Amino acid sequence: MSTYTIKKGENSDLLLYNECGEVVSALEILKACEPHRVFAFDGQMGAGKTTFIKKLCEEMGTVDVVNSPTFAIVNVYDVEQPYRGEVYHFDCYRLKDIREALDFGAEEYLYSGNYCFIEWPEMIEAILPEDTVWIKIEPQENGERKMIVEN
Repeated sequence: MSTYTIKKGENSDLLLYNECGEVVSALEILKACEPHRVFAFDGQMGAGKTTFIKKLCEEMGTVDVVNSPTFAIVNVYDVEQPYRGEVYHFDCYRLKDIREALDFGAEEYLYSGNYCFIEWPEMIEAILPEDTVWIKIEPQENGERKMIVEN
């Protein structure tokens, strides 16, 4: 388990701090969790799940606009070097049951070997790979976010 702090920088950019208080890249989380590819983001509404996933995808080299796939359920982003390929961004908030996830082919995405970033993962927990990395984002009173990574 690792703990990070997320703060907003001067230009509203996100800054990620490790347990030693050093600024690190969001990509450090992917590197620390190798070879895992499925990441479940847990946190209340407004905790910053989408914002952090956007930062992560940007650092991965996406050429696409990253936004919440609330109505589409899953967005696909193309990424450049060094993470060449596709990234799947799920927002399972509107799913009524696991059957809906199976109907749109969630398992094909989850077991594709590509990175999958999932918001509201409890809705599809039954079909998540055993080695899913769980990331909890907790808002703090000072406006910062505490992020706990369990792999």
